[in-house]
Amino acid sequence: MFAIVLTELEEKISQLPHEEQLRLIERIVRRLREGTPNNNSAKEEFFEDQLVAMANDPAMQAELKQIDQEFAVTEADGLARL
Repeated sequence: MFAIVLTELEEKISQLPHEEQLRLIERIVRRLREGTPNNNSAKEEFFEDQLVAMANDPAMQAELKQIDQEFAVTEADGLARL
């Protein structure tokens, strides 16, 4: 019975895009290394997932690009970038 569940799970995972498969594996490995996740690590993981989604959002990327262009002039003010 457990083998059937694993087979079904594997089939569903194989339908995910390659990037999502890697992301899932990373999450599983992180949980295994940390042990049973507590409420804080679940919140941190949710926050991290939200940041990743935001960074991959084309609208957010466009906004950041626009902000970068607006501040490009100030980069020539002689101050070193950190």
